[in-house]
Amino acid sequence: MVPKSLNFNLHLHPHPSFPSAISRINPRPSNFVTTTPLLSSTAITIRSNTIHDQANFHHLSLGRSPIFTTMASTQHNPSPKFDEFESDPTLTNDDLKPTTLDQRTFSRWELASLWVGLVVGVPTYYLAGSLVDLGMAWWQGIATVVAANIILLVPLVLTGHPGTKYGISFPVLARSSFGIYGAHIPTLLRALVGCGWYGIETWIGGEAIFILLPNSIKQSSLSQVLPWLGTSPLEFGCFIVFWLAQLAIVWKGMDGIRELEKYSAPVLIALTSCLLIWAYVKAGGFSHMLSLSSRLTSKQFWSLFFPSLTANISFWATLALNIPDFTRYAKSQTDQIIGQAGLPIFMGAFTFVGLAVTCSTEVIFGRVISNPIQLLGQIGGFTTIILAIFGVSLATLTTNIAANVVAPANALVNLSPSKFTFRRGAILTALLGIAFQPWRLLKSSESFVYTWLVGYSALLGPIGGIILADYYLIHNKNLSMKDLYSVSPFGDYYYSGGYNLAAMAALLVGILPVVPGFLQKIGLVSSISDAYVIIYNNAWFFSFFSAGLLYWLLSSLTRKQKSLPAEEPLLPPAN
Repeated sequence: MVPKSLNFNLHLHPHPSFPSAISRINPRPSNFVTTTPLLSSTAITIRSNTIHDQANFHHLSLGRSPIFTTMASTQHNPSPKFDEFESDPTLTNDDLKPTTLDQRTFSRWELASLWVGLVVGVPTYYLAGSLVDLGMAWWQGIATVVAANIILLVPLVLTGHPGTKYGISFPVLARSSFGIYGAHIPTLLRALVGCGWYGIETWIGGEAIFILLPNSIKQSSLSQVLPWLGTSPLEFGCFIVFWLAQLAIVWKGMDGIRELEKYSAPVLIALTSCLLIWAYVKAGGFSHMLSLSSRLTSKQFWSLFFPSLTANISFWATLALNIPDFTRYAKSQTDQIIGQAGLPIFMGAFTFVGLAVTCSTEVIFGRVISNPIQLLGQIGGFTTIILAIFGVSLATLTTNIAANVVAPANALVNLSPSKFTFRRGAILTALLGIAFQPWRLLKSSESFVYTWLVGYSALLGPIGGIILADYYLIHNKNLSMKDLYSVSPFGDYYYSGGYNLAAMAALLVGILPVVPGFLQKIGLVSSISDAYVIIYNNAWFFSFFSAGLLYWLLSSLTRKQKSLPAEEPLLPPAN
């Protein structure tokens, strides 16, 4: 449970014309067999694809060998091509295969519902309010949040494109830039951050359960903090109850998550509206909030704005990486773009609710109550509390499961497809969430925001820059599906022993300059130069663009060298 002394200045998060889906087939040794005659002996239903710039993938079962059939179309003259191959068993299972037409069930409205479920929650509630506490005017706090999400919408849509076009998840997409085996590095870094957020969000959900308990239990010896545990047995027990409740939904896989998000969105919107109306009526309007002006000078504002912008971008930087895990189920590129376009609006609207309600509590109760869970425990009778806590729990579930389970689970599946399924990966993610001991992570306030959020953006920023540079600048949106699932040394993504050294170098260049600022934030270094302070305050921007640019330069150079024809010798060889 977050201590009252923090004043809840927390930014919590759980806390993206296609000529052919098949790249050129070189006359080189390969473990894959291309056999178009098989088509004549196999009953295959070809559906015409009218969606521009999208490839759909069908999985056929011929004997015991999994075979991917790729269908692609252009805008004016659809020309399906097929590439049948056996995927390497160490690189695929049912969770890593491209999605089929039947699995493309996410419409634009369901993707928008996904974002509503992600946005409406306790972490988002704090965002603008924490910036106001730091000295910004109310409109400056909300504008900072909206600006960050408008910026982040660009990589979200761009990274979501290959997910929809090829039906592949983030770990498979990462193979293109980092290499068949090198892809484990970015996916596990993303998974690590996700596990930490999973624990944090689960702790928030457990706090909602704790409020429902009778005072006689909350005041018993079970509420006494155990030094070795770092919290009380009662609070830890509530945490475990909520932890188990989430597993019941995760166990159903992506279909269960889609249903949860779809039906939760209208409920969350309704409950949020009720809370806002309650605050407006009880406080006699929002005049108190609107009267809050900036306490910062112009220089102070800009020194606060950029690290705050970076922290707010970091809020969803995790999803900006693994958004293909969701857009691979989208019906079309139009659906994935429109479905995500509402993110800045949703974030702006809900942070306004959080700020308005928080400011109203000073008028209603005579003191500021920034924790929505504590507020909900005081606004009415038992029925009202039950309804309110249900809303908090639902909001936490929708955010935590979608944002912090899918990516780590898929990363573990990619690490060992023969040992991990999505379910097993989700269970291990949940267990690691406990190991992070989120009750200890939440013991600090500003250090949590500017160390955790800004700090991990230095890990995720360069990964995003490298993946986008690879997909759009190096491969021009054309990937070889055959080579994404091949360990052949002749494959396009095998590079050097399965690792792309250019991506590794770019990743290090993106991360290392941010390290001095991070070390200062955690107290290991007393002073650093102003240049490192600026780099750290803009960690996501710096790491994203520096890593992406370096990767593009290195990859362009190496690909140009590979494409040069062998020169004829000037003199004939000696006899």
